[in-house]
Amino acid sequence: MEHLSPVAARMILAALPDKIREAFERRAAEIDYPVEAVLEMALAGFLDSECLSFTDCKPRY
Repeated sequence: MEHLSPVAARMILAALPDKIREAFERRAAEIDYPVEAVLEMALAGFLDSECLSFTDCKPRY
């Protein structure tokens, strides 16, 4: 299974407004996930409402 790389996540986050980037980073810290995992799950949730979510489990990343 492929995941969003930390480098790719940082590139995406750098393109976002500060407020949104900071929200992703804050959420990652709150749930102790890498920010790339939080970004990946947010994108997946937008594309597929039945995908793995933050409340389903804590996947190994």
